[in-house]
Formats: sequence, structure tokens, C-alpha cells
Amino acid sequence: MPGAPSEERGVDIARVFREEYGRAVSVLVRAFGDIDLAEEGVQDAFTIAATHWPERGLPPSPAGWIITTARNRILDRHRREASREDRQAQAVLLQQRGESDEELTVQDDRLRLMFTCCHPALAPANQVALTLRLLGGLATPEIARAFVVPEATMAQRIVRAKAKIRDAHIPYRVPSSAELPDRLPPMLAVIYLVFNEGYAATAGEQLAREDLCREAIRLGRVLASLMPDEPEVTGLLALMLLIAARRPARTGPDGSLVPLPEQDRTLWDADLITEGQALVRSCLQRNVPGPYQVQAAINAVHGDAPSVAQTDWHQILALYDQLLALEPSPVVALNRAVALAEVSGPEAGLAALERLDLDGYYLFHAVRADLLRRLGRRSEAAAAYDAALARTDNEAERTFLLRARDATAEGR
Repeated sequence: MPGAPSEERGVDIARVFREEYGRAVSVLVRAFGDIDLAEEGVQDAFTIAATHWPERGLPPSPAGWIITTARNRILDRHRREASREDRQAQAVLLQQRGESDEELTVQDDRLRLMFTCCHPALAPANQVALTLRLLGGLATPEIARAFVVPEATMAQRIVRAKAKIRDAHIPYRVPSSAELPDRLPPMLAVIYLVFNEGYAATAGEQLAREDLCREAIRLGRVLASLMPDEPEVTGLLALMLLIAARRPARTGPDGSLVPLPEQDRTLWDADLITEGQALVRSCLQRNVPGPYQVQAAINAVHGDAPSVAQTDWHQILALYDQLLALEPSPVVALNRAVALAEVSGPEAGLAALERLDLDGYYLFHAVRADLLRRLGRRSEAAAAYDAALARTDNEAERTFLLRARDATAEGR
């Protein structure tokens, strides 16, 4: 890329880092059997790239350049440090060792690393941190900011996760066919948790963290390309795309929350909706329903409706009935109560809601407040809005709830 401004080249380096960091680390973990060593090598390679690429331009294969340079740096370090000769010998053995076809259900280093990061022996919070660190290439301060925890806390989570992998000898491989049904759901849950934290941050001034949404969708695309025959993987990707399509209409110019019934649907991303609905159709053709596929189908129905009045709530309610059979959780029941209120009225929705044990969940109280408001029970609605306010630290959500409470109190 001779002649391109150095600023543009810097952007290209940042793009390559975000897109290829996980691939490079994955390849080097397989080669050397050490996560820290792989990360050090890749970081060294990008440091060299930041010096060379602005002068020489991007190489024909930036990812290949990074992997080769990182591998050479690691080997150079082995040669200099005699104390690590045993590790080098182990790495050679790892490279030469054959693996069974069953272990390599899908031949991809990133997939192996995903399953390693999401191993059930790791705490869920550590699974998320390690996935974002190794596969997303996010720096520790970025992950800490995203989940509103001190940087030192997040660094400890990552260190503990790596230590657990090392000390427990967690294998760097794709689970066998017999293990896959139990191991895949936690990995999908980690990716969806990252997406949800990006779409509705648990704390902070902003309603959403677009970087986390993008990263979760990117990981979903990688996983879908690696496991195209797993319908729940396709379902998760479809679900994230269809939800993300509504993001441009979800906040007003001042960053305030705009609820679904009030959103300008012309702002929804038509390309993401088209892609997500196509994936939903492919899931329907397989006829092996799972929770992510059904949730994607629900959001596809919303995407079909040109206005809230034209939404097929009967179909959405039927899909929630199916989802509740597959995943009988209080949160699913809460969402079903919202659909029921649209089909049978707020009294029916409120009756379904009152049977749920979700006192600590702010959305339970927010939905209850809205149904009470629609029934004209203003004092009860205001109290429910106060309960919701006490259970969220997101400023955009708090502002919305305050406005709704005040409007209810004034009879608006």
C-alpha cells in the first residue's frame, strides 16, 4: 500500500489486530501449547508491524505475516533462554502428535480456543473475560470498562482463567461428538452474554456498548462458519443480527431510551433484518428447534411488522409458549406475559406476571408498572417504577423510568 497516509495505515493495523488476533493466538497455542507464550509472540509481532507497515504497506497476507513473525519471535526467545528448552521440546512433540478424527470434529484453531475459553471448569465471568481477551483481542482495560469492574479485578479473572487451564490440564481441542451437546450451550451463552452486555449495559451512562455488540456478532459469525451444521449456532447469530438491527432506533438524539412501540422502524437496519430472517428460515427448514432459534423467530416476527399495531402478537405468543416449553425460566415467562397482554389485554398479562418470582430484576418491575399504568392504577404503577429504578444502574434506563413514573403520576 505504498503512498497511503500513515494514519490510514494505522487504522489498517488496528483493523488487522481486531480481526486476526484471535486466529494468530489460536494457531500459536496449538503450536506451542502455552497461552501466555502465544499472546506474547502475537503482541511482539504487532509491535513490529506498527514499525514496518507504515513504511512498507500492508503485506499481501497480514494474518500470515503476523503468525510467521510471532512464531519466529517465540523460537528466537527459546534459543536465548536455555531454561525453556524443555518447553520447546514439548512444543515440537505437540506439533508432531496426531489427533483422532473424533477430537477434530471441526478442524479450526479458533474453535478449539473457544471451547477452551468456555470450559465448564472455568467460572462464567472468567469464561467471558478470557474469550474477549484471546479471541476478541480486547485489552484488559477495555474488558474492565465494558463490565464496569476495576481493571485489577478483570486482570485477576484473566490470570485465574489461564492458570486454571494450565493447572487442570484443560485440553486444547474440540469436544468429541459425545461431549458436544453439553459443551456447546455454555459457549453460546458466553457469546450471547457479551452481546447482551453490549446491547443493554448493566451500568454506566450509555444504554449500549456497540463495540461489545460487534464483537459478539463477529464471534457468532466465526462460530457459524466453523459449525454450519449446528442449528443453535445459526439461531444465535440470527437472534443477535435481528436485535442489533433495531439499535439505530433504540435511542433518541440525546441518547435516551426509545421503547420498541415508539421506535421509528424506518431506522431499523434492513440488511441485518434480511440476513437474520434468512438464517431463521434455514433453521425452520431443519426443524430441530432450540431456544436461540425460537428467540430468533420471535424477533423475525417483529422485523416483519411495519408498525407495532401490525405486529402478529398471536404468533409471538405461540412462539413464547414453545420457548417456555424448551426453556422454562422466569425471564421467558416475563416476556410471554408481555405478549399475552398484547393479545388478551393488560389484566391477563398482569395476572401472569404476578405468579413470577423476579423481584430482583428491574424489567419485571418496569413491565408491571406499564401494565398497571394501562389499567389506570396510577399509584401502584408509580410504586412499581420506583422498584424498577432501585434495581438498575444504567443511566439511560433510569432516565426513561423516571420520565415514565412522572408521566404516570401526572395522568399522562
